[in-house]
Amino acid sequence: MKKYLSIILAVVMTVCAVVMTSCTAGEAKLDEVRVLTLMGPTGMGMAKLISDSKENKTSQNYKFTIATAPDQISAEVLKGEFEIAAVPVNLASVLYNKTEGKVKVAAVNTLGVLYVLENGDTVKSVADLKGKKIYATGQGANPEYTLRYILSKNNVDPDKDVTIEYLAEHAELATQMTSGGVTLGMLPEPNVTAVLLNNKDVRIALDLTKEWRAVSDTELVQGCIIVSEKFAAEHPQALRTFLDEYKSSVEYVNANVDEASALIEAAGIVPKAAIAKKALPNCNIVLITGADMKASVSAMLNVLFEAAPKSVGGKLPDDAFYYGVK
Repeated sequence: MKKYLSIILAVVMTVCAVVMTSCTAGEAKLDEVRVLTLMGPTGMGMAKLISDSKENKTSQNYKFTIATAPDQISAEVLKGEFEIAAVPVNLASVLYNKTEGKVKVAAVNTLGVLYVLENGDTVKSVADLKGKKIYATGQGANPEYTLRYILSKNNVDPDKDVTIEYLAEHAELATQMTSGGVTLGMLPEPNVTAVLLNNKDVRIALDLTKEWRAVSDTELVQGCIIVSEKFAAEHPQALRTFLDEYKSSVEYVNANVDEASALIEAAGIVPKAAIAKKALPNCNIVLITGADMKASVSAMLNVLFEAAPKSVGGKLPDDAFYYGVK
């Protein structure tokens, strides 16, 4: 009997050791929560969190990657090389469809950042764009569909009443507006600020966030936070901790523009603190979760889907897409 008890005890201890090792391994993974974000407004709200993480002031350890283009983030997400990412809202839907539900949206982090700039004084309303040529960026993405939606809601046919010419890069259009080669263009922040600082003849003619609100019951959503379904399921407390620390970072960035601008430059989110400082008030950095997040994201995706189903991955995501909303 003693022999059998010894065997049973040995088996129990072995099982416990395996379980403890597995748990430890799971916790070890949390020592490096991988967070991806884009340069520009999508990443601005993380600047304080990035700084705090480097100084070991956060509750958990993070590995931040600052990407220069959405394709960079998409590749990492599709490979499963992330826990959390800040992406354009339409890309979140595209990735949800491509991964068959392996990502979820957890928060809205950026509202409207688009503006129409003019070297002149002829555009005071959306109606004033009739008959004009507008240069823009973001063809096939949020900027194009946002502009088309606002034009249409103001009885301006985007295909007949205006001419829209798209350039591939924000920087290219910003350079042309700075040099005077283009007199009317739509750009996002912080490129807007870069133009205004370098060409005093250019002004903000239209704030497209305000124009969106004038014709829609919902917010203009540009960026959001997505999470790996696996991470959300296995480490809900770690996700809640991130969202709490990210909220504190957003609040700090909005309340301390000078200090935050320096942190934004240091993180490589915007090249120069002077540009970040002037751009921040126009970037609409937020953190919206729960039912409000779902309402604003779903409404935005509906607009994009109606404009071009491929912009959201061919179909609208179902309710499982929205983390923390029943």
